[in-house]
Amino acid sequence: MSELDYQFAGLPLHVLLVHAVVVLFPLIGLSVVLSAAIAPLRRALWLVNLIAAVGLAALVFFTIEAGKWLEQRVPAAPLIQAHTAVGDQLLPWAFAVVGGAMLVAVQHRLGPRLSTAQLRWIALMLSIATLAVLVLGTLKLVQIGEAGTRAVWSGSFSDVPLQR
Repeated sequence: MSELDYQFAGLPLHVLLVHAVVVLFPLIGLSVVLSAAIAPLRRALWLVNLIAAVGLAALVFFTIEAGKWLEQRVPAAPLIQAHTAVGDQLLPWAFAVVGGAMLVAVQHRLGPRLSTAQLRWIALMLSIATLAVLVLGTLKLVQIGEAGTRAVWSGSFSDVPLQR
């Protein structure tokens, strides 16, 4: 099996995929949190959230693989190593979003069989858990992005405008 060529239009695909992850991770995570907390949203979005969360996990995995491909094609540098060292750490958070979406789906399916008090308790606990995943996963995403930004831009620009 040959290695994938992680390029698009002559650009490293990792650089393009990162932007999708940065937007979709918090968006899908927020949708899962709101669906856990608000019954009408849960009824409308449980399946969409589940599909989107699985797609997000696949996107995160593919982005990491594209990053590994890119790492092999740039000179070794401590800032790049720092970025790649934290880059793999987003995948467990993406799987946690999938887990949250699965629990919201179960919550939706069990809803008619449970009492109002049980539903409220489940909604509260699931909302807290999915909110924690959203916040902690987004913080990890920011940490990874900050390390990547430093790897690309440190020493690459002037503090003052250049004379043209």
